[in-house]
Amino acid sequence: MLLSVVVVPVVLGFLALLVPAHGPRRGLLLAGSAVHAAAVGFALVRTPPLRPGAWIGVDATGLLFLAITSVLFAAVAVYTSGYLGRESGRVVRDAEEGFSFSNKPEAVFVACLLFFLAAMSLVCISRDLGLLWVAIEATTLVSAPLISFHRHHRSLEATWKYLLICSVGIAMALLGNYFLAFAGHGRVHLKLEDLLSHAAALDPIWLKAAFIMLLVGYGTKMGLAPMHNWLPDAHSEAPSMVSTLLSGALLNCAFLGILRGHAVLQAAGLGRFSGDLLIFFGLLSMAVAAVFLIRQTDYKRMLAYSSIEHMGILSLGVGIGGLAGSGAMLHALAHSLTKGMLFLCAGQLLHFYSTKTAADVRGALHRLPLTGLLWLAGLLAITGSPPFGLFISELTILQGTLASGRWAVAVGYLAALGIIFIAMARIVLPMVFGRDDQVEPVAGTAAARPREALWYALPALALGSGSLLLGLYVPASAWHFLNRAAQLAGGY
Repeated sequence: MLLSVVVVPVVLGFLALLVPAHGPRRGLLLAGSAVHAAAVGFALVRTPPLRPGAWIGVDATGLLFLAITSVLFAAVAVYTSGYLGRESGRVVRDAEEGFSFSNKPEAVFVACLLFFLAAMSLVCISRDLGLLWVAIEATTLVSAPLISFHRHHRSLEATWKYLLICSVGIAMALLGNYFLAFAGHGRVHLKLEDLLSHAAALDPIWLKAAFIMLLVGYGTKMGLAPMHNWLPDAHSEAPSMVSTLLSGALLNCAFLGILRGHAVLQAAGLGRFSGDLLIFFGLLSMAVAAVFLIRQTDYKRMLAYSSIEHMGILSLGVGIGGLAGSGAMLHALAHSLTKGMLFLCAGQLLHFYSTKTAADVRGALHRLPLTGLLWLAGLLAITGSPPFGLFISELTILQGTLASGRWAVAVGYLAALGIIFIAMARIVLPMVFGRDDQVEPVAGTAAARPREALWYALPALALGSGSLLLGLYVPASAWHFLNRAAQLAGGY
């Protein structure tokens, strides 16, 4: 049953390449999402036991990220099925959103979405660090056509940048796996259970070197500064539903690779070494995001730098450990839901206004009432304002940081959060409340059609509702699950 989260999307992806009609192909996308969600739901209710020596299995940490991936993909599948129909044959005046489609690009797009789901699922259920490396590399290869889907020179440039930088990063992660093997002197396999059970016997020098390589390698894919250079371009130029998966699911998968390494060092008594590195890169990522958000003009790039910030928060929380580690797991869930909502709203704004420049978007609350309201709610949610889930997770991480006695880290953490809140509010509030007569719609563009279809707003509304519920109430069973995920990730 567990392996179906990989096999079913792959089979449906190949079928999508063969099916000639648009409607059935989009139906395959929805079917793949439904089967995946059912399999993940079954695993949440009745988690399959881990078999010793197995390559495939799932623990609380992997199951958390697998569930996040499934939820986001369900929202993306619904949005995409309408998006492809809406954009078929459409030419945007400035080519920011795409050129006219043909049958072949749409078939490749749907197939790669399903392959992307399969690769990210394989990351979450891999119990061998070599297999996990292969799965993360596969996510790069199958997601590249998604980023370049619009065939614009900017999207093609972003794709090559993504491939080159992430390929260098994944090569360094491969060195990390080699160093782990050296640490065991050839007597310990790369299966996670073997590494954890024999951690005390591993060579500490090779272990430290391995974690540095894993952190830099997978940190590149995760978007930690200063290895983040690919992320703003890829998130900005990809279709908005692809950006949703990149930011809300793919970055988590790369983070999972780092967490596996951190858990091994924690078991070997070197948790302070890896934890301090995670704290350093976490604060650095928040600081870099704050600097680039201050004068940001592109609202999709704004969301990309926000993702860098929140990856830094995740790294910081796990590095601190304890209560902050549990807060980081809640943060991963709340961030993915919120960022998914925001990117889908950004897609609507881009379709309506035909521009990614924030200064050219005004009166969104008047012209697109539901999307404008969700965009405003997304600002409050993503900046950690109550009553949304990110407020609870960020507050929990702060409590854990103070409890650990790291006052300087807490000050830097709060300073970055404050700067980012002001920077993002300066961009988003005029987009929502600004006078819409300041921007003249171009005849024949979406701006001349003031009606918004409910089909495109419902996925964002569902994700936003989930973020709101996490801020209002986290069940005891869910909190226990998040604690367990943090423990297995080395957060304790």
